[in-house]
Formats: sequence, structure tokens, C-alpha cells
Amino acid sequence: MERMVGHEVHMLSNLISRVIDNSPVRLQVENVTGNNTWIIGFIAKRGDQDVFQKDLEKHFGITRSTASKVVSLMVRKGLIERQSVPDDARLKKLVLTEQAWAILDQMDAEFHKVEDTLCEGFTEEEMEQFFTCIHRMQDNIIKKEGKWND
Repeated sequence: MERMVGHEVHMLSNLISRVIDNSPVRLQVENVTGNNTWIIGFIAKRGDQDVFQKDLEKHFGITRSTASKVVSLMVRKGLIERQSVPDDARLKKLVLTEQAWAILDQMDAEFHKVEDTLCEGFTEEEMEQFFTCIHRMQDNIIKKEGKWND
């Protein structure tokens, strides 16, 4: 049987999502999906930098409509707020609420456990090679994406 990169990546992604979605800490947090926790983590790690919806689109490789739906749901859940920026009233930065910061504190250890499990038994050199390969694959898709969307 032929091995397919896309299938293997998809399967790994599903396994990671399942572990995060079923973590004891995540299950204690009502109405928060694993994807919500990834977004919370992304915004938190940006520190003092403003984060906009377009940043989520780029970082997570999602469409504008998907990002819009996720952000709207997270606003309704009380996880993030849209705040105006002084330079451009049309732009709304995404800011974490106190509830989101509390969830981040709880989930941070879980993310590190998952990451440690994923990297277990690999050398630093092997991990560098992995990231080089996966980034090249991402770039390949991004280059072709424009042609596929025509």
C-alpha cells in the first residue's frame, strides 16, 4: 500500500486533537474546544503585539470565513474581545479575557505534555529535519494554492 504524506499528517493531527480534547483539564473547561485553546495560546504568546483576525488566518492556515466564525464564537463564549485600535477604527484587535487567561494557565502544562510525547525519542537534529520538511511542504501547498483557487 502506498504511503501518503497528507494522510499521515491528517491522522497525526486527529490524534493530537483527540489527546487535547480529552485531557482532564480541557474537559473541566466547559464550551472550550481544543482549537479555542490553540488560538488562546497563540494570542497569549504574542505578548504586547496586537493580534488581528488576519493573523489567525495566516498562522493557522484557515480561510477568512472560518476565522470569522471561530472568533465570533469565542467572543460569544467570553474568551476574547474585539477592541478598536486608535489608528484605524475599522480594525479590531483580539484580546484575551480573564476567563481565557485562566484557561491558558490550566492548559499550558497539558500542551507541554503533548509536545514532549510527540518529540520523545527524537534527537534535536531529527526535529530540525522534521521542521525543515514540514515547512517545505507547507510552502509547496501555499505556492500551488493560488493556482487551485482560480
